[in-house]
Amino acid sequence: MSKQYHKESQANQYDKIFRENMEAALPGIIEHVLGLDIVHSEEIPDDIQHTKERKPDLLKKVTDSSGKVFILHIEYQVKNENEMVYRMAEYHVMLLRKYSLPVEQFVLFMGTGKACMPTEINEDRLKFSYRLITISEINYKIFLKSDKAEEKILAILANFENDGEVVALQNILKGVQAGTQGDFAESRYFEQLRILAQLRKLDIKFAEAMESITKFFKEEKDPFFQRGEAKGRKEVAKEMKKDGIPVDQIAKFTKLSLEEIEKL
Repeated sequence: MSKQYHKESQANQYDKIFRENMEAALPGIIEHVLGLDIVHSEEIPDDIQHTKERKPDLLKKVTDSSGKVFILHIEYQVKNENEMVYRMAEYHVMLLRKYSLPVEQFVLFMGTGKACMPTEINEDRLKFSYRLITISEINYKIFLKSDKAEEKILAILANFENDGEVVALQNILKGVQAGTQGDFAESRYFEQLRILAQLRKLDIKFAEAMESITKFFKEEKDPFFQRGEAKGRKEVAKEMKKDGIPVDQIAKFTKLSLEEIEKL
């Protein structure tokens, strides 16, 4: 498997997680991350077609507490993209033309390091800008205050402040579990956390955090191994191996032998 294919596969996994969870997490994102006071929102089509078709990550027609009605457009990025400002400008013009309403645009940078994408176009006859917000600069505990697991999992991409990585990851795992109903949902969110941990190169620390919370590793309760069969552990190990996680860490995480993992 080529490195390029692996990177594209990972990007698709991240994008899938954000698309699945952003709708439920949106109220908290709007309040705590964007700093907007929205009192009403409604769905609008997320396909924009004029001379070309664009599909925004998130699009809403909203009303804030002052009565202002506008189009809220959010994109989420896991890597810096120099052309982002032009893409956002294209979206802005198409949305403005289609809805004849003010357009507020945000890019939420979910990746590691500093967001360094251009945010402005400053030409003689064209002035444009959008707002760029880096999730890793926000205190992770803000996300854990939410009662929704979809918002809580974003804490893994935020700033751990003075907490060590393992402690912060333990807090996140406990928070997500507390905000989840049912073992299937819990398993789903833990798997999403494991994937997002790769964005911050926290694979090993995440495995350590999972192991240190022993109740997550009791086979009769653990959502990953709930079926109590080797087959269930092997499925998880396959996914971890596909993501390039070291074999010894997979063994530690799944309780499978190195030989079993090598054969997968």
